[in-house]
Amino acid sequence: MNPIVLIGLIIGLTAHRCAAQDEHSLRNDMVDQQLVARGINHRATLDAMRKVQRHLFVPTGYQAQAYADSPLPIGHGQTISQPYIVAYMTQLLDPKPGQRVLEVGTGSGYQAAVLAEIVSEVYTIEIVEQLGLQAERLLDSLGYDNVTVVIGDGYKGLETQAPFDAIVVTAAPDEVPPPLIEQLKEGGKMVIPVGPPAAVQTLVLMEKRKGKVVETKLIPVRFVPFTRSQ
Repeated sequence: MNPIVLIGLIIGLTAHRCAAQDEHSLRNDMVDQQLVARGINHRATLDAMRKVQRHLFVPTGYQAQAYADSPLPIGHGQTISQPYIVAYMTQLLDPKPGQRVLEVGTGSGYQAAVLAEIVSEVYTIEIVEQLGLQAERLLDSLGYDNVTVVIGDGYKGLETQAPFDAIVVTAAPDEVPPPLIEQLKEGGKMVIPVGPPAAVQTLVLMEKRKGKVVETKLIPVRFVPFTRSQ
């Protein structure tokens, strides 16, 4: 082999290894400094967020900011939530192996990937077709064969696959969609931001106990508005 070509290959491989190491370090720093330091202690959530490569779920122009403590735009007026919020919502659900989870608002697919590292099945609904198909391709390429992406109106949930052990909603409706409550399994949990668009909303934990829903209001948040089909 031409020595110049060989040197080029060695430099390329070295750069690739360094980039992978840097990305791995950034991900661990994100977990330690943004999550653990702020009270996230759910082991499965922390392990999942150390593993999922968040930079792959944001547009190329924002990949350098992928592990910062902030949301990022992903196109179509949508965002990927900041890592702390993803971890906080996941921890609230207390996901476990063997469970089936519904996500409303696929977006980039990052939250679905985090859940897929923990539970057996994730169903995720996205109303913006281009975003949903893009997330589906990425999740498939990363080997998440336990995630099913559905293009549609998440307000209706996914009755054909209900009930679910947990439901997470990543866009803010004015009120909790009744179909989602109905599709929550007995003993199940739902985390959802509720409130008007362009304003501070409230993150709400809903738990179904003996047929009744117990609602706990948690922290102020800002999510994109919940979009319905016409």
